[in-house]
Amino acid sequence: MFYTNSSSARINVSSFSTHFVFSIVPSSVNRGGHGLAFTLSPSTQFIGAEAGHFLGILNKSSDGNSSNHIFAVEFDTVNGFKEKSDSYGNHIGININSLFSNVSEPASYYASGSAKEDVNLESGNPIQAWIEYDGMKKVVHVTISPSSVSKPSQPLISFPIDLSDYLLQNMYVGFSAATGNKSSFHYILGWSFRMNGAADALNLSLLPITPKERSSSSFKPQIKAILAALSVVFIFFFAALFLVVKYRRKMEFERLEDWELDCPHRFSYKDLHAATKGFKESELLGVGGFGAVYKGVLPTTGAEIAVKKISNNSIQGMREFAAEIESLGRLRHKNLVNLQGWCKRKNELLLIYDYVPNGSLSSLLSNPKTEFVICWEQRFNILKGIAAGLLYLHEEWEQVVIHRDVKSSNVLIDADMNGRLGDFGLARLYDHGENPHTTTVVGTIGYIAPELAQTGKASTSSDVFAYGVLLLEVVTGRGAVVHDPQNGHVTLVDWVIECLRMGRILDAADPKLNSVYDFEEMELILGLGLLCSRPKSEARPTMRQVTRYLNGDDLLPVLDSNQPSFLATTIKNSGDRFSLKDLGFLHYFLGVEVVPTRFGIFLSQHKYVRDLLASTNMSGAKDVSTSFSTSTSFQLVDGTAPMDSFDFRRVIGSLQYLSLTRPDISFAVKKFS
Repeated sequence: MFYTNSSSARINVSSFSTHFVFSIVPSSVNRGGHGLAFTLSPSTQFIGAEAGHFLGILNKSSDGNSSNHIFAVEFDTVNGFKEKSDSYGNHIGININSLFSNVSEPASYYASGSAKEDVNLESGNPIQAWIEYDGMKKVVHVTISPSSVSKPSQPLISFPIDLSDYLLQNMYVGFSAATGNKSSFHYILGWSFRMNGAADALNLSLLPITPKERSSSSFKPQIKAILAALSVVFIFFFAALFLVVKYRRKMEFERLEDWELDCPHRFSYKDLHAATKGFKESELLGVGGFGAVYKGVLPTTGAEIAVKKISNNSIQGMREFAAEIESLGRLRHKNLVNLQGWCKRKNELLLIYDYVPNGSLSSLLSNPKTEFVICWEQRFNILKGIAAGLLYLHEEWEQVVIHRDVKSSNVLIDADMNGRLGDFGLARLYDHGENPHTTTVVGTIGYIAPELAQTGKASTSSDVFAYGVLLLEVVTGRGAVVHDPQNGHVTLVDWVIECLRMGRILDAADPKLNSVYDFEEMELILGLGLLCSRPKSEARPTMRQVTRYLNGDDLLPVLDSNQPSFLATTIKNSGDRFSLKDLGFLHYFLGVEVVPTRFGIFLSQHKYVRDLLASTNMSGAKDVSTSFSTSTSFQLVDGTAPMDSFDFRRVIGSLQYLSLTRPDISFAVKKFS
């Protein structure tokens, strides 16, 4: 509002002009009041100001102080006030730092020539006022008139004064009014203000209608005292209640101070509530084992987020989960769903993740409501991305992260159809070289590695097993557990094995692909899926080896069909004998009883055996024993009576997978000369 003279530190007040219309409506009881004032002040807060004749601007101690820096034009209706005030009511005055007017005039205007017409300020009728300060001539002009009269040519007051001596560089412009023993209602119906120029004229026809005279309640002093006392009691009660609630919220908010300091960005619950539209059901993306996930849009940045609400009544459980967040919040990889931050409210923990628009891989693979089909190229790229993410977790980050819940529903697909592994609620962290601890067996049926179910020890290899199931799931379009018409529910791994055993491995491909895929890549993924899902953890590849297979840097291990035994990858040759190892796994895998005999190995009759024999035109056999010679022939004997030989390759065509995926199956075989 002001500027500093370039040759002096003195403040020079700019010219200003204002035009406003006001109305003072007295109450029906205790008619009269103390009026209102147009003010220039250094603050919007008049600290310590009193009501009544002080007009809400000053008080007894501050009245007249040069440090007030207040300029006011008062429209005063008070009568008979004696304390340094003006001697008559219904007047207009210019005040500098005081309630005592430097100059004042009865409220009136020049109608024509020098004739004055009185104006009753508390008539309730609209009154126009013009206040103008000429910064060059150092003079203030004040003019009033009824709303029905145009601006008079002669001001009511012209007061020479240099406001630079009283005002500061920055001032606030406004109005103040007050009531006391006498009461009125004060209205500003229209107002314009301009620096260094004439204020805009007001269109009086557009101004609101002045409210009619209002009645004021007149309670007896006793009733007023009771109401005042009750008000004080209620104020103290609600203030105490507010402080107690605020303290409890603060204690709840700061309960996890130790880990909160190192966690990623903390979001306010207010922002998350607004982002998710109050966690509205229409924003619900899904519900998992740890809570519901909502889509949100941050009101401050417009960024899309996913908010997971985790309810946990156990504070210790929340502390353990928060400890994981402290580390997992620092994970950053393009194929992981990154944790942006968190929020805690009572017993709820809210986790904020990147929003991934295309949802989960499982919904895209099996959703019957959509006609969209992920093409082979996209599936292959997704699997490579998840492999890269797991490699980062297992080997490339500062600690070893075991995800423990790798599955298609935890793989989210972004806008570019890239796979991103999410949901680290079950993840465990270890230092490199440290052995995993025994924990409660968690995970999803069909993805749990055998050793995890037996020992409870999750490892990077158990993640590899789950990734192998994921490979088969993406290839086949089926879930980790498959319904088989003959055998009921079987794991996807065993279902693919059965397809391979029956010589129809490509029948496992997702029919939605309509045979549109790269056959070499299809064979690679099927073989790699079975390789990763071997029962023995030490027989599985690492994620680094997996990525090399997927990138074509290494070839999958392939058996030589001319080797004498295609079912034994753990055979130890000692002279003319082979060793027997882990025969129990043969029963686990084939349901076959294995008994060493002088003829070799005795296989009890079983459905899988019958199917294998049927595929080699030997369905008439009952109990059989098998022998392997150094040639490529397979000798079938019943008891001690040998039968005709036939080409062993036909059996191997159905069983060659076993040497890759089931190293646990070993045969004790006597080598015939």
